[in-house]
Amino acid sequence: MIRLYGIPNCDTMKKARKWLADHGIDHEFHDYKKLGVDETRLDQWMNKVGWETLLNRRGMMWRKLSQEQRDNIDEASARKLMLETPSIIKRPVLETEDGHLEVGFSEDRYKELFQQ
Repeated sequence: MIRLYGIPNCDTMKKARKWLADHGIDHEFHDYKKLGVDETRLDQWMNKVGWETLLNRRGMMWRKLSQEQRDNIDEASARKLMLETPSIIKRPVLETEDGHLEVGFSEDRYKELFQQ
């Protein structure tokens, strides 16, 4: 099963969900604002793509952090932050059935992934 992780109100999430629906690609949506992200899954993501890729430094949650927190972010503090505040994770995170992980939405990348 293809899983799409994110929050429903995000414009990028809406684009990704619409693209998947328009191309008839079944997927399960995981709202990590409501359901969170478990430690094991986050660790797997971090091992695959790195914490820097997962941490959304452009969103409102990042801007809410103190300057000191932003200046001193490292893998351990980013992991803790993403577990405590999953909406700071870049969206969407797409897991394919074969274990591929795609962070963010790009129509071209999705076309390539799903050979559309």
